[in-house]
Amino acid sequence: MRPSRCRVRSRRAARRPSRPDRPTRRMPMSEIEIRDDRAAGRLEAIGDGEVVGHIEYFVLEAPARALVPVHTIVEPAHEGKGIAGSLARELYGIAAREGIVVAPLCPYVVKWAERHPAEAPAADPELLRAAMEWLRAHPGRF
Repeated sequence: MRPSRCRVRSRRAARRPSRPDRPTRRMPMSEIEIRDDRAAGRLEAIGDGEVVGHIEYFVLEAPARALVPVHTIVEPAHEGKGIAGSLARELYGIAAREGIVVAPLCPYVVKWAERHPAEAPAADPELLRAAMEWLRAHPGRF
């Protein structure tokens, strides 16, 4: 069971005012770069020089090293283009390259992993419990 604090946050309610000096255009995924900012705990999708989506995560050290995604956010103007799925896929790719696992607390990443079991091995329940305990112990982090 996932506590309510681990839900996907949406920016729909907090939309920024439109900027007439900057037209909105839909970028194909080929124009999106994914960048891991480990120090900030963010896997970012960059398009046209700005962040169009990201996964917020932390690195759990014990009982085993794991990447723990907590929130997935895609800017409203870029929703529906597969950005969140690409971020989730890259997070699992990073974990695989580092020889560690992903212990998802973010509901979007949990669902993505269920739909892609070949790419997203299930995390040990003990590891998920430890990730939840870490999150509870750091209430201001996310």
